[in-house]
Amino acid sequence: MNVIVVVGMAGSGKSYLVSTFQDWLKLKELNVITVNFDPGAVNLPYNPTVDCRVFVDTQRLMEEYQLGPNGALVMAADLIADHMEEIRHNIEEEAADIVLADTPGQLELFAFRESGPYISKTISDEGKAVLYLFDGVFSKYPTNYVSNMFMAAAVYNRLLQPQVYAITKTDLVSEEELDQMTAWSEDFEALESSLEAQLGETASLINRDLARAISQAGLISEPTPVSAKTFTGFVELYAALTRILSGGEEPTP
Repeated sequence: MNVIVVVGMAGSGKSYLVSTFQDWLKLKELNVITVNFDPGAVNLPYNPTVDCRVFVDTQRLMEEYQLGPNGALVMAADLIADHMEEIRHNIEEEAADIVLADTPGQLELFAFRESGPYISKTISDEGKAVLYLFDGVFSKYPTNYVSNMFMAAAVYNRLLQPQVYAITKTDLVSEEELDQMTAWSEDFEALESSLEAQLGETASLINRDLARAISQAGLISEPTPVSAKTFTGFVELYAALTRILSGGEEPTP
């Protein structure tokens, strides 16, 4: 059983990718299940096999502890960790080839609370990888791309799990914009030039230094362009994940 934990900033397309990537993997005749770790999710584009909302009710927390929506989400995110033994048991009962774990829209609820690293560590003793999503529409601007680099590095520092990267929503960006983002991931000087063009030489210094530090540390590998709408890039994404999870060997259906 291989577990893929999908993370990314709000609006990056986590749930939609989980839904369509599950469909694509099933076409390969793999046994795939989904796990929802977002206690505040109202409508999901897939029917989760295992759902944290069975164990944690944010509405009840709001009423019982007189919390606002954000406070209830923070409390719920922490309480999920108390139910990890049950959640893990339910996952293992499915005997799946691949587990796609969806995480809260608010990245900080998962990555920057104590529960997130605990969940990502204890969800399985077998192959695990984190899939970090760069929102393609957001990341087509160089300063936003650097912000995503910094956030991805922070997530890696928190979860300490092998991490794979994808640029989502490629159907909503032009070929030129996608080529530019790909160039930034391969060539730091290209990113530096784009930052200076957007901000000017002086204003771009902080972004440049942040990006250079992350690049030199080797924390961010080249992201795979994908579209959850058209399945574009799923072959390459699956190959990148398989290299991390099982040394390039695909699960046997």
